Amino acid sequence: MPNIFTRWLNKPNRLRPAPHLGAVARHNGYSFPTLEDRHRQAQTYLTSSWVYYAVNRIAEACAHVPLQLLDEARQPLPNAHPLARLLQHPNPTLSAFDLIEQTIGSLELTGNAYWFLAGSAGIPQEIWVLRADRVAIVPDETDFVRGYVYQVNGQRLPLERVEVIHFKRWHPLDDYYGASPLLAGQVAITSDRAMAEWNRNTFGQENGIPAGIVTLPPTLSDTDYERVQREWRSSYGGTQRKTAFLRGESVKWQSITHSHTDLDFLQGRKAHRDEILNLFGIPVGMVSDNATEANAKVAERLFIERTLYPKLVRLASKITTELLPFWSTEWVALFDDIRPTDIHARLEEIRTAAQFMSVEEIRQRFYS
Repeated sequence: MPNIFTRWLNKPNRLRPAPHLGAVARHNGYSFPTLEDRHRQAQTYLTSSWVYYAVNRIAEACAHVPLQLLDEARQPLPNAHPLARLLQHPNPTLSAFDLIEQTIGSLELTGNAYWFLAGSAGIPQEIWVLRADRVAIVPDETDFVRGYVYQVNGQRLPLERVEVIHFKRWHPLDDYYGASPLLAGQVAITSDRAMAEWNRNTFGQENGIPAGIVTLPPTLSDTDYERVQREWRSSYGGTQRKTAFLRGESVKWQSITHSHTDLDFLQGRKAHRDEILNLFGIPVGMVSDNATEANAKVAERLFIERTLYPKLVRLASKITTELLPFWSTEWVALFDDIRPTDIHARLEEIRTAAQFMSVEEIRQRFYS
């Protein structure tokens, strides 16, 4: 007797609507992202110097790269075209640079970014970047996503699916929302911030002297003993300084705290820095004091090839599939290929091709 798989394979038309969408939609339901998580991500960006550096470095670098809009013949659209003008001037308060910077920045911090398309007659005329912490996805059992809800001060505004473009990073445990790099770097980021705070407290106002024990001679009278304690605490105590007083053979000081050297403080912070930067795809050679010029160039190349370029490809692909179809499904959005070219390899390729191609073919292939 044939099993279920044999019967299914023998059907004339084996393709069918995705059967899992209903179960996925029912499993996730309708809920806003955890605002505590979004708030913590924003606070991390504002309080962690290396997270701030990494996110800004990536977002600003991506925003510098020109975006090309190609028609069905793979020719650039004229600057006067409404779509080209839209991406150059997304809305009255946003520039083309701001649009990409905020989109990439939101993706790096939260794993999600949203564009709201405003317009009339079925054509977008403005693009607004929505705050990711205010957007909730409404699942649908048939179309996967029914729409979105934007919440501000308790007011919930429904948004149609076609009005929103959702950019997201892959999340292995979430069907709808993307994963932030901060999720993987929680330990390193939290530890680095704790070390920075400890350092600030150590050298902050009235905290420059380590905690310890003061031993006073046993012959000191009680009145003098109390006076020494008061004067010591007044001059060296500080608001949080812990100092114990004991009677002993002579006056001496014993530290009971760990020094920066004991804790290998600087190396610990460097290790956290390296881990945080690697998490965001920024080679350490770009910031290391010990990097040579050659190492810095290699780091910059790796940053462009393995970090910036893939992010731009993700962005352009989403723009192609969800924004350009308002005008044509045959058009394509591409960011300039910023990957450095290996000149020697390129020359060798041209020399090899010259044996089989005409001058005009080489010109079209390599120089057009």
